[in-house]
Amino acid sequence: MNNPILIIDDEKGIRSVLGDILQDEGYTVYDAGSGADGLSLLRTRLVDLVFLDVWMPGMGGLDVLKAIKADWPDLPVVMISGHSKIDMAVRAIKEGAFDFVEKPLSIDKTLALVQNALRLQELSRENRQLRSSLLQENVMIGECPPMRRVKDMIQQSAPTDSRVIILGENGTGKELVAREIHRLSPRFRKPFVEVNCAAIPDTLIESELFGHEKGSFTSALGQRKGKFELANGGTIFLDEVADMSLNAQAKVLRAVQEMRFERIGGEQTLSVDVRIISATNKDIVAEVAAGRFREDLYYRLNVVPILVPPLRDRLEDLPLLVDHFLGQFCAKNLLGSKKTVPHFSPEAWKVVTEHSWPGNIRELKNYLERLSVMVDGDVIELDVAQAMLGDVSNAGQSSPLEPWQNMSLNEAKDAFEKSFIEEKFRKNQYSVPKTAQDLGLYPSNLHSKLKKFGIEVEK
Repeated sequence: MNNPILIIDDEKGIRSVLGDILQDEGYTVYDAGSGADGLSLLRTRLVDLVFLDVWMPGMGGLDVLKAIKADWPDLPVVMISGHSKIDMAVRAIKEGAFDFVEKPLSIDKTLALVQNALRLQELSRENRQLRSSLLQENVMIGECPPMRRVKDMIQQSAPTDSRVIILGENGTGKELVAREIHRLSPRFRKPFVEVNCAAIPDTLIESELFGHEKGSFTSALGQRKGKFELANGGTIFLDEVADMSLNAQAKVLRAVQEMRFERIGGEQTLSVDVRIISATNKDIVAEVAAGRFREDLYYRLNVVPILVPPLRDRLEDLPLLVDHFLGQFCAKNLLGSKKTVPHFSPEAWKVVTEHSWPGNIRELKNYLERLSVMVDGDVIELDVAQAMLGDVSNAGQSSPLEPWQNMSLNEAKDAFEKSFIEEKFRKNQYSVPKTAQDLGLYPSNLHSKLKKFGIEVEK
């Protein structure tokens, strides 16, 4: 079937002439003599385009258009009329018509109109497929208690405009949480604009966020809209927000408070309506205490905090995650040539469950993607699981000191000490006496360190 087209017109001559023209071009044509018959036919036939007469006895063309748009909102409809008026054309376009043409129909213009409408229909179909594909790829996987808490907080916060701050280690899926909040919010049809605050030089971040006017600085060759302006009506996601300089934080604070700003070099104050979601992998409370993050900005952003757990704290979700990602990568990388998704042998699975996954979900995805490419059989054996895990673990770490590269000595010491104590605390099931004994400390000294680093005693 080659692009089926439906003609709804009470004049048999119009249906016959227009139908012949379209069939000569290779299109499949259906026709109906009334609005009711046309709607009935749409319920039993797949159609890519509708030609609809405005003036018909019984159910008029505009009423038919409303009914079509209610049930088939993406179906392009071209209105045709021999008694056209400007106000009628305007009404039809407002009701969702693709175009409005007058009788007698010009063959060349009609065929060009058909091509444009079908091209739009194809783009709309591809867009729906792409959205569906992205939703399948970016689905949140996990049923363990920490992940259920995350999902519950997403459901509760999404319908509101409250600012959300997402906390968690690198690779845990903070961006996925932000996108899910936006998807479930009333703003989901508006832009979702992501800003990686850590990747923008301090000298450029104001221009990136708020835009600039032509000539405001040497390389400003034209006017540029900033991320806040581009996100108007939607959501702006400030990723790695704790990596902004204090100067940049002051500019963001004003925008967060007032939803107003000026472009660099501009005199006009711009107002926007955006929802702000931020995220960081740092201990932001410690950053505030150390004076590296503004306390007033922290309290503006920290309305709804969501903590995304590291993979090591949700190992019970590993089977679900592995099944999802391995199946996804096998389908994508092997183009359907593999009949079954490979599974881990018991010995290989033990390697997976005992790995600490310092790179979290990102590391797991890299590991499974490599396996989907390199494994030919139906079983992932122990030697392959170990070899691929070693390669992936080493690939993302240029140095064992990588986590502390940008810290001073005292900051690195505190960061390591906190992580070390937290790990021992978990190992000893959050028992202060056992943890103190394991660390070689007096319990009173351990209590002081727990208080210093903000580590919760009760779990």
